Amino acid sequence: MYTFTTINNLEADLSAGKTTCVQLVEESIKAIELKKHLNAFLEVFNDSALAQAKLVDEKIKSKTAGKLAGVILGLKDNICYKGHKVSCSSKILEGFESLYSSTVVERLLAEDAIIIGRLNCDEFAMGSSNENSAYGKVLNPINEKMVPGGSSGGSAVAVAANLCHVALGSDTGGSIRQPASFTGTVGLKPTYGRVSRWGLVAYASSFDQVGPITKTVEDAALLLEIMAGKDEYDTTASQKAVGNYVKDLSEKKSYKIAYLKECMESNGLDPEVKKQTLDSLDKLKQTGHIVEGVDFAYLDFLVPTYYVLTTAEASSNLSRFDGVHFGYRSPNATDLESTYKKTRSEGFGKEVKRRIMLGTFVLSAGYYDAYYSKAQKVRNKIRQKTREILSQYDFIITPSTPGTAFEFGKNSEDPIKMYLEDIFTVQANIVGCPAISVPNGMHSNGLPIGLQIMGRDFEEGNLLNLAAQI
Repeated sequence: MYTFTTINNLEADLSAGKTTCVQLVEESIKAIELKKHLNAFLEVFNDSALAQAKLVDEKIKSKTAGKLAGVILGLKDNICYKGHKVSCSSKILEGFESLYSSTVVERLLAEDAIIIGRLNCDEFAMGSSNENSAYGKVLNPINEKMVPGGSSGGSAVAVAANLCHVALGSDTGGSIRQPASFTGTVGLKPTYGRVSRWGLVAYASSFDQVGPITKTVEDAALLLEIMAGKDEYDTTASQKAVGNYVKDLSEKKSYKIAYLKECMESNGLDPEVKKQTLDSLDKLKQTGHIVEGVDFAYLDFLVPTYYVLTTAEASSNLSRFDGVHFGYRSPNATDLESTYKKTRSEGFGKEVKRRIMLGTFVLSAGYYDAYYSKAQKVRNKIRQKTREILSQYDFIITPSTPGTAFEFGKNSEDPIKMYLEDIFTVQANIVGCPAISVPNGMHSNGLPIGLQIMGRDFEEGNLLNLAAQI
């Protein structure tokens, strides 16, 4: 069986004839079947993946293969792939088949990636534990009693458990970085607008970003380089030129780094996570970087601001799932009103309904100014302060999460406790800046710890450079 290390090594081995794309796909299908109890995959695209593998093998022989030839990729179940189902792990989209491919899928396929299947996630990307899927929870392969993180839990598990080489997730408030932290993988959230959202089913449109989950920073850099750039289908996609992120990794640079004092002094921070983070900051000092603590007075406002704004956007975005246009329609409906009511009541899960109701409430007459309008002002304050810090420092470093992966059911009865799992990750989405989680050692409980780096808008090259150094 082929042991995957990096995309670069895979390309060399395929060229040398040590393995073939068809063999890789067959091995991946077997591995998924062997570990199906992890529940990472909702569907395996056996036929289309094998057909693509045969085509790529021919291209390798004729030396016309793309940069991702033979790379087996899993897609989070909210990213569209033409002719394949997409459900956002929700019953309301049960049986729905995508009519077109997302821009990121088109760009990866153009470089000969092989898409193996769609990955389980929290329903409509709403959750921090992957317990909210309509198709069951995903297990953490490091300790199956623990959550894998969310909402891109299936994507992180698929990479960590060697079910595919790389995976795509989406990140609205930490949904790539938190599961990456919990599974010991690398999770990258690009700058808002760096990667097209065309074909990503929206949760909160001013926060969502597609990004990769990989085993190495090098692979994350390559995937970003291929996916990033302007897109005529997405007016929020930036026109800025895409950097040579892989080449940027080779240069040894020294940086000025800030860490947030309030994060490191937070009562909810696990002592071992704190120690590991401080040790990493010390190592950075020893290798020639400047590392200083800075004040950030808005830590306690991050999660409330995030949830007021994202639920408001979700309330609007999810109004299209009504039993009339597409997807699930309640068989118990008798007229138009009951079609709406019963379809949405039966089709959406508990957490999605909670967020739609909260979002509708904060947008309603009499509450708009008290909640939504105020949250927009606080978002602006958080942006200003974060950008002020990043004007004086190259990066902000925090732990990715307050602790390691927690047990199933531990936080699920208390939404506020669950929402606070995102306390360190939501800042990057509120601001729109890029952020990455990299593995940062192991806890005494045997679970991985993650380190988060936030950088300036569109400076992913430097962000990846520092991540690779760490």
